[in-house]
Amino acid sequence: MVIGGGVAGPAAAMALQKAGIEPVIYEAYPTPADDVGVFLTVASNGIDALRTIGSDKDVVAAGFPTPKITLRNSGGRNLGGTNTGAKLADGTTSHTVRRSDLYRILQDEAISRGIRIERGKRLVDAQETSDGVRAVFADGTEATGDVLIGADGIDSTVRKLIDQAAPPPKYTGLINLGGYTNGVPVDTESCSYSMMFGKRAFFGYAVLPSREVWWYASLPHHDEPKRGELEAVTGLEWQRRLIGFFSEDTGPAVQLIKATRDPEDLKATPTRSVPNLPTWHSDRMVIIGDAAHAPTPTSGQGASLSIEDGVVLAKCLRDLPDSRQAFATFEELRRPRVEAIIKVANSINNNKAPGPIGRVIRDTFTPIIMKLAADSKFMMQQFDYHIDWDEAIKA
Repeated sequence: MVIGGGVAGPAAAMALQKAGIEPVIYEAYPTPADDVGVFLTVASNGIDALRTIGSDKDVVAAGFPTPKITLRNSGGRNLGGTNTGAKLADGTTSHTVRRSDLYRILQDEAISRGIRIERGKRLVDAQETSDGVRAVFADGTEATGDVLIGADGIDSTVRKLIDQAAPPPKYTGLINLGGYTNGVPVDTESCSYSMMFGKRAFFGYAVLPSREVWWYASLPHHDEPKRGELEAVTGLEWQRRLIGFFSEDTGPAVQLIKATRDPEDLKATPTRSVPNLPTWHSDRMVIIGDAAHAPTPTSGQGASLSIEDGVVLAKCLRDLPDSRQAFATFEELRRPRVEAIIKVANSINNNKAPGPIGRVIRDTFTPIIMKLAADSKFMMQQFDYHIDWDEAIKA
């Protein structure tokens, strides 16, 4: 049983099927998530993991390549640049895609392979039995399976079922918004990201070949928003606030925000992470993706790590004699990689909205750091990660 139909769930289900294991996906939402989020990057390592299970082509076709990032300060000074991933053998690089499109593509691909998706099934409880797991859903129905995989995101129910003492997601002091703009000329080449450390907030945008611009902003918000607090602010009010945040900065941020298509749809979400979760599994239940190790959007790796998880877990269940051993080996293989990426992303978040002295220090040292990091061992390991499907997993 796979709980969650976002990114990790369908990827895991398709990998499980490839490994000869029958999966069923249980998704809380009754209809496809057409309005979830804005956009995200699937890094080259994520595309490579999708390629391992034969589900990369539609994802690549739905997005556009974004192999480079340029960083600037609030005055427009270039602070350096970096790549967003290595090229795959056929030249494919990291791609940016609407989150809703990625969900839809992965779910449709899973369905096309005969994988069942049960919608409107919000998990509320699960108990391990002598020979499996019994899941209980909010609508009163139940289901059983040999194992239960929690791919149910940063607010995972499965995480709490495995460990009632599991720490909650960590708030980073930032909230995120994003939108789409047509008709504003920007001096940025197509298929690349431009990001700015503004005086009061962080702004980034990518330019499509059509010259449409996809943008996002990270705003400082000291205390974690209470339930419903961000939702109570209208999209037009967010637009007004954003213009104020970037009014003193050089660059196209204000123009892009003013010309945003459908500004009434702007929605803010808190930026949270799950950095060092003590427990990932029990005997027959395991969590993957954001449920186990959510990085912040700064990493550019959230979706890709979730996809990798699904493929590696399927191999472990394929090759090892029991679920407990498979889950322990999965954790051993994945924890060092994901936690290193989360640590670096969290350190970058701390530089997105510093004070005046912090801005000077950041602007002075960022060019040096960018040059050192461009070809670092860590960067190479992050993007060159490859899962060999035919290589057996050993405990």
